[in-house]
Amino acid sequence: MCLAPRKVYALSTFKELGLSQQILATLSANGFEKPTPIQAQAIPLVLKGHDLIGLAQTGTGKTAAFGLPMIEKLVADGKRPDPRNIRALVLAPTRELVNQIATNLKLFVKKSPLKVGVVVGGVSINKQTEQLARGVDILVATPGRLLDLVARKAVTLTQGRYLVLDEADQMLDLGFIHDLRKISKLVPKNRQTLLFSATMPKQIAELAGEYLTDPVKVEVTPPGKAADKVEQYVHFVPGKDLKTTILKQSLTNNPDGLSLVFSRTKHGAEKLMKHLDHVGFKAASIHGNKSQGQRERALKGFRDGEIRVLVATDVAARGIDIPGVTHVYNYDLPEVPDAYVHRIGRTARNGRDGIAIAFCAPDEIRLLRDIEKLMGIQIAVASGEAPSDQARPTKGRGGRGNGQHRGNGGGQHRGNGGGQRRDGGRPPRRSAQETPTSGFAGDDLLRDDRPQKHERRDHRAAGTGHHDGRTEGNRNHENRKHHGRPGPKQDGRRHGDGQPGNRGGRGQGMRRADNGGRQG
Repeated sequence: MCLAPRKVYALSTFKELGLSQQILATLSANGFEKPTPIQAQAIPLVLKGHDLIGLAQTGTGKTAAFGLPMIEKLVADGKRPDPRNIRALVLAPTRELVNQIATNLKLFVKKSPLKVGVVVGGVSINKQTEQLARGVDILVATPGRLLDLVARKAVTLTQGRYLVLDEADQMLDLGFIHDLRKISKLVPKNRQTLLFSATMPKQIAELAGEYLTDPVKVEVTPPGKAADKVEQYVHFVPGKDLKTTILKQSLTNNPDGLSLVFSRTKHGAEKLMKHLDHVGFKAASIHGNKSQGQRERALKGFRDGEIRVLVATDVAARGIDIPGVTHVYNYDLPEVPDAYVHRIGRTARNGRDGIAIAFCAPDEIRLLRDIEKLMGIQIAVASGEAPSDQARPTKGRGGRGNGQHRGNGGGQHRGNGGGQRRDGGRPPRRSAQETPTSGFAGDDLLRDDRPQKHERRDHRAAGTGHHDGRTEGNRNHENRKHHGRPGPKQDGRRHGDGQPGNRGGRGQGMRRADNGGRQG
């Protein structure tokens, strides 16, 4: 079937979307005034009973987009679930995201008879069994723990009339595809299925073909595109030691910032956090080796501002929704380009500005190029330079790159000049011809062969390891000269296609609900 364009919804109030007075009163009492673009498009379609594919970045209000119309229909139905049964099932990839969704849904069902249940790993399965014994209207779960409970006969899904797959691309990345197939067979076929994802790789289209019936597609952000208000920068570094040094100086220069730092491994995240905490930063970490209680305490401290630096892995951080995050640091670049989009989507939420800073070692050049190709941009260089044999291609001049970094080509830059550091912790962009003269940490360290005194103190205090704070020069300053002041840069940009494959397979049968991207 061809994609059939549908009307673009430009509705500015929740009342216009067809919601009941009861839900409108709840929304008003909790400060929800206007629907976001994904909510304006999705809610009327869900109320009409359509299966739906919603493409939107995190932080765009997806929970309300599927939760409000689903609650509306469940309340109107007036039924109650049988013991050990459910009426609606929401699946998400991580404990944090499940808890976040459930918190929002519990807010929406106030003054209604609906009950929301939560099922995640890392906590007592016996308590969850007791909760399910009475039956729940909406169950929010991670796939693995849900199947454990099904195997124990603690819950059945035979009364499920709604199935929501949230962050579907992440569930595929984490290998949940087989669990999803098992679960989908346990939910009746005459259900309404809603799939939400931040990206649309080919596998998502195939997944939609398996689980959805004649779905309508709504899209507010093209796949592979980050939020417009995220400014992106990259530091080319010779190794992890300089990553740690630049990170610490950037954190020091922005004491009021709320910073999220991504590490590729659980071990690396914990080691970096301990070093940052040891040298005086208010830091915590979340990753798979942490208990649920530890993760929740870390997130609460970060949300409340008691923790200023949160070091995380991709899996643990997927559910983070903290509007105040000012900086996202990619300490390690992700292996999957889409993960970069998800990471930097943790900042610039709800219309705020945000800064994303990446560190790129020589063995990560390929990862950076894949990210730039996916996003169709060239990320501004803050310090260092790529090895000459892996420099950026010069395939002509590209566009502004989805609004990510304004004026970074053709020798333009927005710095204050004379080495002044700009407000908000933005590292200065490098122009095409100029020699770096900023006072930002990266170029200072790359230029200066003298060991940093405070870094020696950090080394003595923190011990050995990758995150011990030693600058590259403390161990081999001769090597640093090869990564010092860079020569002139080519200012050509390449035209990245910026889109992962989303055609072919079974995904072509969906109908498109809008032709554009953003609204409002």
